[in-house]
Amino acid sequence: MARTNEVVAGLLREYAELLAITGGDPFRARNYERAAKAVGGHPGDIDAMTAPALVKIPGVGKSIAAKIAEYQATGTIAVLEDLRGKVPAGVRELTKVPGLGPKRALQLSQDLAISSVAGLEEAVRAGRLRDLAGFGAKSEERILRGLAVLTHDRVLLNVAMDTATSMVAALSPLAERVEYAGSLRRMRETIGDVDILTTASGEGAAAAIMAAVRERAPDAIVGSGPTKTSIRVDGGLQVDVRVVPPDSYGAALQYFTGSQAHNVAVRQIAVRAGLKLSEYGLFRVADGDRAGAAGRGADSGQELIASATEEEVYAALGLQWVPPTLREDAGEVAAAARGELPRVVTLADLRGDLHTHTNLTDGVASLADMIAAARARGLEYYAVTDHAPDLVMQRMTDEKALAQRAELDALRPRAGLALLHGSELNIAPDGSVDWDEDFLSGFDMCVASVHSHFDQDRATMTRRFIRACENPRVNVIGHPLTRKIGRRPVVEVDLPELFRACARTGTALEVNASPARLDLPSDHIRAARDAGVKFAIDTDAHSVADLANAPYGVGTAQRGWLTADDVINAWPLEKLLGFFRKG
Repeated sequence: MARTNEVVAGLLREYAELLAITGGDPFRARNYERAAKAVGGHPGDIDAMTAPALVKIPGVGKSIAAKIAEYQATGTIAVLEDLRGKVPAGVRELTKVPGLGPKRALQLSQDLAISSVAGLEEAVRAGRLRDLAGFGAKSEERILRGLAVLTHDRVLLNVAMDTATSMVAALSPLAERVEYAGSLRRMRETIGDVDILTTASGEGAAAAIMAAVRERAPDAIVGSGPTKTSIRVDGGLQVDVRVVPPDSYGAALQYFTGSQAHNVAVRQIAVRAGLKLSEYGLFRVADGDRAGAAGRGADSGQELIASATEEEVYAALGLQWVPPTLREDAGEVAAAARGELPRVVTLADLRGDLHTHTNLTDGVASLADMIAAARARGLEYYAVTDHAPDLVMQRMTDEKALAQRAELDALRPRAGLALLHGSELNIAPDGSVDWDEDFLSGFDMCVASVHSHFDQDRATMTRRFIRACENPRVNVIGHPLTRKIGRRPVVEVDLPELFRACARTGTALEVNASPARLDLPSDHIRAARDAGVKFAIDTDAHSVADLANAPYGVGTAQRGWLTADDVINAWPLEKLLGFFRKG
């Protein structure tokens, strides 16, 4: 189901990883990593592109284009298969553990015969790594932290979303209604399986839907019946498709969206009112029949009160409709009973994007292309924030920054939206940032992020962030906890202190919309908001395609109960510019 671009990008990335594991040329490995990023972010489908067209993609040379063409023709890449055969079983799995690089993974395989993540954890806890050259107590601590953030049997939000939307599109011609539910509808940051709910009437309609699902993965059917089929798709993700009666759709959607804790809280309200709520509907229970009603469905002879829509079900219980992203039993049911649920921020509320990159540093698209894509998405303003000089590998200089500013000025008259020249500054270990205040004053705004020295202690890291907030030219703290889901743990920082510093200095915290980050995580957003912090929902786009990640940031912000007033890039430009002046 994955688009060819993502499949090929994954193969190129794997080739780079295997080169690193087997001691190949590091420069060559980096070339393949860059090509993977460019192919994954390419806006067009590469499936039908010829080799001459492929080499026009930044970072794709003749050799890489030939490998892509080979995959298009044969479904495989021979040199990749050869490299796979040279790497011991389990080493690639070990390299996925944050804090354990390819050389160390190979060393563990060769010296200790460790071939799985479970085996690694057992060896660390047994102290078997301590006498191994290059390892020690700090290595054990780092590996255990890495093991703690691995996402076993779960996928990132965008992977599940791609699968779900593909399935919804395939089933739409056959079903009266079709929608994804479950944790994906609640926009959880990782997804264990995808739930799809459909309705259909008429003889054979349900059977046709079930047959269509089986055809999507004929060799990976987990189970199939008259009204439910489960399959496994790319990467092993399970998809469960159900057919429900049209008149039960609202109740079923509410039930299968969850969360379980939210549903329990809602059902308790129903029970106290002498009602029963299930996936079939909301029913009135006779006084003498309440004890036996819990397991009965729609045919139990009870009086049906509501079932067709979620709104009807919630209203019949005296509740506001609860947005799916709030359904985590975190006070939303009580707020709905009082009629006090917030109007959470939506994608339509966002007026601009304040954190994006171009091919001047580590992006893969030109400034003109990124601006055109932002305009096509209906944004009112757009900020380019390429990296600053202290992130040395990005090769930024004063001259390059000033040349980009001149290019931006030249593009303004025909841009179709307001353009802001910004920078993503690097927060150094002592909290200082690239460039002095005089040079920074030439930028419209600045994001500042931690990109190194992630293992500082809590007190030092907290001082580091606070000093950055106190810089009058720092407007947004980017991806505040620096995490990469399943790949890098969060930094140690006193969050209440950071929140107070942001509120005091007028510095926003970012909700980074990259599905690999979703940082600041939703678990901390409400506390930050309650401390008076404002937020920026940014894509951190490194390609035209990445600009489409905004919904994941919005979903994360909704899970933190944010409204449009809490989000600075939902404000009109003049109000936003006033915020950037920091008092």
